[in-house]
Amino acid sequence: MKRKEIEEQVIKNYERDEQMMVFIFAQWCVNHALDPGELYKRAYPHQSANHALQQAIDLTVPKEEAGNIPDDTLLNVLSLYGNDDLAFIVTEEIEKRNRY
Repeated sequence: MKRKEIEEQVIKNYERDEQMMVFIFAQWCVNHALDPGELYKRAYPHQSANHALQQAIDLTVPKEEAGNIPDDTLLNVLSLYGNDDLAFIVTEEIEKRNRY
């Protein structure tokens, strides 16, 4: 492979994996009766609509059909992609849930 082809493949892989991260976040929210759009907006109030998030929300399934997504898994994935603000909001929601 030429250098340019390798770079393009790396970018494609990153974008695909990033989309998976967004889906994991959205499904985790559904599994915990949370609105992924609302949490995202709290984390990034100045961003406009997120197309990738909307696509991920469209792909989510009801909690009863979804597999469990451990809190730590979501937080690790968010951290891996530098979504620290969103991880902070998720952590707040986990703490709220654990209080009740």
